[in-house]
Amino acid sequence: MNYIQLTNAIQDYTENTFTQVELNTFIISAEQRILNSVQLPSLRRNVTAYLSAQNPYLQAPLDFLSVFSFAVINPTTGEYYYLLDKDVNFIRASFPSPTYYNTPAYYAIFGPRSDNEDFLTFMMGPTPDQSYEVELHYFYYPTSIVQGSMYLVSITQPGIGYPNGTYYNISVTGGAGSGALATVTVVGGSVTNVTIDAGGSLYLVGDVCSISPINGQGSGCTFSVTNTTNPSGTSWLGNNFESSLLYGSLIEAYTFMKGDADIMAVYTKRYDEALGLLKQLGDGKDRGDAYRDGQVRYPVK
Repeated sequence: MNYIQLTNAIQDYTENTFTQVELNTFIISAEQRILNSVQLPSLRRNVTAYLSAQNPYLQAPLDFLSVFSFAVINPTTGEYYYLLDKDVNFIRASFPSPTYYNTPAYYAIFGPRSDNEDFLTFMMGPTPDQSYEVELHYFYYPTSIVQGSMYLVSITQPGIGYPNGTYYNISVTGGAGSGALATVTVVGGSVTNVTIDAGGSLYLVGDVCSISPINGQGSGCTFSVTNTTNPSGTSWLGNNFESSLLYGSLIEAYTFMKGDADIMAVYTKRYDEALGLLKQLGDGKDRGDAYRDGQVRYPVK
């Protein structure tokens, strides 16, 4: 199931028409619910990085969801030392002196960086005494099935008559898609910078879009779309477990509609069944083997 098929199915099932923005909200909410409910080995990544000597902090990947394993690699022998997950207060209490340097044995999720809230940071305990390579296996947020969300643009015409200042969530018109919103900076009546706040969907690279008048003023600013996410409109859930994504999206859509309680109960039951099958796969079959754990058995009625 791709993005177009999913959005059509949501509207067919509910016998209702939604805007592209509403459909995207339903789908992304369902994806987040599923990804935070099941640990799927197919949605794990492996990255390596380096700890700096006398620096206890390491930036987490931008798409980081949760840790599967975290190891420090001995630079001399190549041995892996797996770190234990602790709270920040444990590391602070156990290693109160930041100048106590040794091989890290623990890590904690320290929280977002002060200069960029999108980036989480790990804190090591104790502080590394030298540079170490680390290997992180982690669950991540995969690219949403939402197709053609613009995220990079290039101004082609700055326009005239816009009020000076910085404005947020300004509507974007034109192009093959819809639903994009932008932060716009205006200097001397002309747009000098466009940053995408909400990428909308179904845009194509090369689309030429316009910035709507701001407070009823200005016209003529155009920009071209240089990058979009997921141009194919596919995802792991859509390709491998579409039932969980469909019924999760239907719950969100029907909640928005304030629909009939009996129909909502049917959607919820179907979603729970689909999620149960997905958990049997991700939290069950993919977490063991037949030799060690025995084959998965279900009661026969």
